[in-house]
Amino acid sequence: MFKISEFSKLSRIPLQTLRYYDQIGLLKPAKTDESSGYRYYSAEQLLKINRIVIFKELGFTLQQISKLFHEDISAEQIRGMLTFKESEIERNLNIELSKLSRIKERMQLVECEGKMDKEQEIVVKRVEFMHMVTYASTGTVDDIPNLFDIFDGLLDSRIRSALSGPRTVLWNVSGSSAHEFELEAGYVVKSEALRLPEHLHFRSLPSVTMATMLFRSDSGFSETACLNLAEWIEQQGFHIRGDQPGREFYVPLPGNPGVNLIEIQIPIEDNEERS
Repeated sequence: MFKISEFSKLSRIPLQTLRYYDQIGLLKPAKTDESSGYRYYSAEQLLKINRIVIFKELGFTLQQISKLFHEDISAEQIRGMLTFKESEIERNLNIELSKLSRIKERMQLVECEGKMDKEQEIVVKRVEFMHMVTYASTGTVDDIPNLFDIFDGLLDSRIRSALSGPRTVLWNVSGSSAHEFELEAGYVVKSEALRLPEHLHFRSLPSVTMATMLFRSDSGFSETACLNLAEWIEQQGFHIRGDQPGREFYVPLPGNPGVNLIEIQIPIEDNEERS
């Protein structure tokens, strides 16, 4: 048996908290000396303290934790709760890291205002007609990796063998949201003679003239690319076609995990084509 002061040191739970747990019936001492009123705790009760801490970290109130103890939650069930919480924290962490990255990119955008890096060469080219298999959704730039995770999870070996080329994203302004785009993630497909699972569909893209920019994803140009493309299109007297989506192609660079060569393509037309 350990005195409450000793148990506090072993459990790293303040004395006042242990007294409160006793008061609400969450963690009663193993023994209370009737003459002195001293509280004594057993080593086994450290396991219960550990569970209290776990449940608190999972977001449960003390009243809810008390009910959980009465339900005799198994270690396996607790592991499941912790695994779920771990995934939730990792997901939120990735979201916050993505936000941090976007803030840094926005800061770079401010610093680069009015400048045009020589490496950011803009090329006008005619792209050929192509068929694609895509997964459609709405979202922001930060949602693109998740779209491809969903897309890849819907593929079987038969469909996978028919796909070619790099990962491709098509995007249009969403008419229903001020903050999101209509996004399609997918690949070029060799043949339309495929039976697709639910949520995947064929997409035919016509031959169109594009203003394009090529850069590495780790170069810091990802935020300024669209700005420089927009300025160039305006200076050259072109207009962005509203009937065709913008396109982005992601090509992984060998020997550089997580780094892609990105090409942004904006569909354009001149005044003669518009008339």
